[in-house]
Amino acid sequence: MKKFLFIIFIVFSQIASSQDKGILKGLLTDKEANNETLPFANVFLKGTNIGATTDFDGNYSFQVPAGTHTVLFSFLGYKTVAKTFTVVAAQTLVLNQIMSAEEGVGLDEIVIKTSIGKESVSALLLEQKKAVVLKTTIGAEELSKKGISNVAAAVTKASGVSKQEGGAGTIFVRGLGDRYNFTTLNGLPLPSNNPSFKNINLDIFSTDIVEVVDISKTYSANQYGDFSGASININSKEHRGNSKLKIKVGSGVNANASKNSKFLKQDGTDYFGFSNDKIPKNVLSGYNYDTNLNASSINQPVNSNFSILGGKRFDLEGDKYLSIFTTLSFESDYSYKEGVARGGVNAQGLANQDLFLESYGYNTNTTGMANVSFVVNNANKLYYNVLFINSTTQNLEDYKGLLNVFDATGENFVRRATFERTTLLVNQLLGKHDLKDNLDVTWGLSYNRINNVIPDRQQTTLFDPAANEENQGKRLIASSSLSTADTHRYFQDLNEDELAGNIEAILDFSKDEEESFRGKVSLGYNGRIKNVNFEATQINTNIINETDVSPDDLDSFFNSQKFNAGDFQLLTFRSGQADPLKPQLYIGEQFINAVYSNLEYKFSKKLQMLVGVRGEAINQFIDYDTSVDVGNNKLEEFQILPSLALKYSPNESSNIKFAASKTYTLPQFKERAPFQYVEVTQIKIGNQFLKSSTDYNLDLGFEYFPEKLGVVSFTTFGKFIQNPINEFVKASATNDITFANTGALATVFGAEFELKLNVLPLFNKDADDKDEKFSFGLNASFMQTNQDLDEDKVRNENPGISADFTDKEQRLTGASDWLANADVTYFKEFKENLNVQATLTFNYASDRIYALGTNNRGNLVDSQTNSLDFIFKSTISRNLELGFSVKNILNPTIERIQETQNVVVNSYNRGVNSGFSLSYKF
Repeated sequence: MKKFLFIIFIVFSQIASSQDKGILKGLLTDKEANNETLPFANVFLKGTNIGATTDFDGNYSFQVPAGTHTVLFSFLGYKTVAKTFTVVAAQTLVLNQIMSAEEGVGLDEIVIKTSIGKESVSALLLEQKKAVVLKTTIGAEELSKKGISNVAAAVTKASGVSKQEGGAGTIFVRGLGDRYNFTTLNGLPLPSNNPSFKNINLDIFSTDIVEVVDISKTYSANQYGDFSGASININSKEHRGNSKLKIKVGSGVNANASKNSKFLKQDGTDYFGFSNDKIPKNVLSGYNYDTNLNASSINQPVNSNFSILGGKRFDLEGDKYLSIFTTLSFESDYSYKEGVARGGVNAQGLANQDLFLESYGYNTNTTGMANVSFVVNNANKLYYNVLFINSTTQNLEDYKGLLNVFDATGENFVRRATFERTTLLVNQLLGKHDLKDNLDVTWGLSYNRINNVIPDRQQTTLFDPAANEENQGKRLIASSSLSTADTHRYFQDLNEDELAGNIEAILDFSKDEEESFRGKVSLGYNGRIKNVNFEATQINTNIINETDVSPDDLDSFFNSQKFNAGDFQLLTFRSGQADPLKPQLYIGEQFINAVYSNLEYKFSKKLQMLVGVRGEAINQFIDYDTSVDVGNNKLEEFQILPSLALKYSPNESSNIKFAASKTYTLPQFKERAPFQYVEVTQIKIGNQFLKSSTDYNLDLGFEYFPEKLGVVSFTTFGKFIQNPINEFVKASATNDITFANTGALATVFGAEFELKLNVLPLFNKDADDKDEKFSFGLNASFMQTNQDLDEDKVRNENPGISADFTDKEQRLTGASDWLANADVTYFKEFKENLNVQATLTFNYASDRIYALGTNNRGNLVDSQTNSLDFIFKSTISRNLELGFSVKNILNPTIERIQETQNVVVNSYNRGVNSGFSLSYKF
């Protein structure tokens, strides 16, 4: 009885208490995004813990005690707004608020416990939910949580995306490699930093400059049509809120590199990576290089990094203000790999070259960026972005073993030291203008300049003259029996200038009963003008008098005294001509002009459509003068590219999305220029007869967004590629690798699954994820690819090129049947400015074909890979943050195998990387 009376007392007490309260509710909208609803903003009473967070649609609602209060509206990077109100018991009061970067009171005037920015996981999930097309977005919050240092690593966390091991940042999306993807910065195209690739190496983009990375897997007409895998857009950081300054330093080691008592580096290169040695004057008449062939050594190869970033806003008269964000960073890392390196494996499994490789690597990246935003008024905004990147890779490789199975079986020696430097300068001017309530205009102009140099690549080959004898392996000589190109110095210079622009007008129309626009139509133009200038000079060495040479003292023979004595000569492939030092070169021009129109219409709250069409004119011209051929050619096309996307929302938590489109794939300048790229174990040569491919793309996906939990999605897709371009080994005595449209059709079919889950709300529906978070992410992809291989087609369309494919059909090169990523993160806040966060990430990629098999030989296949990383961060004060990471924990063996013959062609381990960081905020 007493228990019953107690319960009755509690119930009446709660009723009486609730009668002393009112309800505060409302809607927050974002002035910086055309008054779109603003989710995940904080609303709470000043001086209390009473409040709420806006939902996916920007709404909030919570009980407040009767009386007069001050309510605070806050969102990361925006001004906090304070409003005073009075509410009486049992009253519902509605307070709506427009949030922006120029209204309200400063963040430093009020203590904010937590706030969520637009780059947060939750905010980006909302973007994914609202979008008509299928896309994945990765923000700065997720990049930080997973300890991701560059954009290449960032995009591989998305479903269906992988990176080729050792492939210079080559990204594969749904089994489609570099040629099928397209990269932009703030919506404007980026040039490639390497003649071997269409896209810029995403490794060189530090995440310090990144706010959001968008990965669009479905095509819409406002995008350039030269992609079928994905369009990857990097959105650079902007400054919002009050002034800030952050300095970060870090250090670490690679387990493989640190175990070497003597780490080797190429002579002539500096620590920061700004070297650029030129060809000496009168190089053929005297041995007058400034650098030595002998390597320098480092006793303690320690990785390091440093960054400083800051932002400040300047309020001008009226509504005008200027906002500036700048960052400067430098990082360096050492690596060491050892393993087998075989080339020219025949159908019987015998390798023409059978070598053991030791590779010493040193990479640097220097990044500087400034973003300036000028708000003229609420309707007109201008942005200027300037980005400078200096990225270098240095590899000193020692090969020991068999160089030619038909010549000798001795322990020959090759040292190849390659320093490659890329300098990128990006300038962008963008504008946004709200001309009317229903008419917006955006535009952008960019000028990009990229310089890629390989200054003084050094290759030295020594021959074992004692093959099959008792003294085998005890002598190495500079031998006259070797090719003159086996010992050389190589200088490469690639300059690419690009001017690009776009303009788009968007008209909203047809208001519904809630005064929201049902539809919008856009009309736009994109244009690109690119100029490419490639030059390469190789100085070969003709050995006349054979001499014993030690690999540890190459300069004892290759010096000016030996040259003057006539022991060797220097020459080029043009020696004997009027200008023997005239470089091999190709000069290219590319003009792309496109107009497009998109129509987006919401038939109801459940059904939305985006339909568009694009007309794109392509003109590509190339002149070449190389050791292979002299001439020119052109490729001229006009493409009509339609696209359709549909979104059906059966309820507020789920979407069904469908997309269909036509795109194309353009061959690159290097692929169309007949120039030989010579490696130690392979040679690649271009083909001027290449044609573009035509791509048809289909997607069908389902998305579910459970409240407070995250997202669950499942997508199926198909791609049909006419005239696919592939690399293959020519049917010839040289076994050179070249390019061709190898068949009539290639197909890709697959499915993707993605899960992002906030675990705590599963057990406690009232969990707000402020003081403690536990999240889990998983995505997986399965693909089946196939293409026909037609030898007659190759021969008929490419004069002088023959193919002898081992199979009549095969998988696409670069496509893994299975891809998977998983991550677990735990966050705990003990008190204000004292927290810890730990993240464990794992990724897996199954076997993929590197090159198609020919001449009864199996495909070259990159074996499955996996990676496990651990990242720990802790904020220990308002200003100080510590970090620790261990990456590539499993350290798997990376192998390339020639199928059928089952011969390992390459094999190595990358080593475990561990690092420590310290950051301080002012």
